[in-house]
Amino acid sequence: MSNDQASEPKVLVVEDEFLVSLVLTEMLEELGYQIAATAARLGDAIVLAKSGDFDLAILDVNLGGERSYPLADILSAAGKPFLFSTGYDQLDSRYRQYPRLQKPYCQEDLAKALDGIVGFKKSCN
Repeated sequence: MSNDQASEPKVLVVEDEFLVSLVLTEMLEELGYQIAATAARLGDAIVLAKSGDFDLAILDVNLGGERSYPLADILSAAGKPFLFSTGYDQLDSRYRQYPRLQKPYCQEDLAKALDGIVGFKKSCN
């Protein structure tokens, strides 16, 4: 790993739609983030979250019919920053205070949302 890679924040991507996950990981890499891991299922994401080998997470709210809120609880308890990525207009009332990235989004929207939770700035192309 180069020194540049060591300084890049590592992101846990939790998204059940393959193409959305692919585009999201490409956007993140272009913004200077490293992909720590990806998960499409809640159970897999919980295992990854408990490992803690990442700096922040992006959570799709609906993972194959399961809500990612239990994962958000784990991340919150561990002090890991995260944001929800969703096409829903509203989040469950217990989670409305957390940052949300409204689908569909562009790379600039993603950059702004991430800057808001980690203060990591990279310019968009």
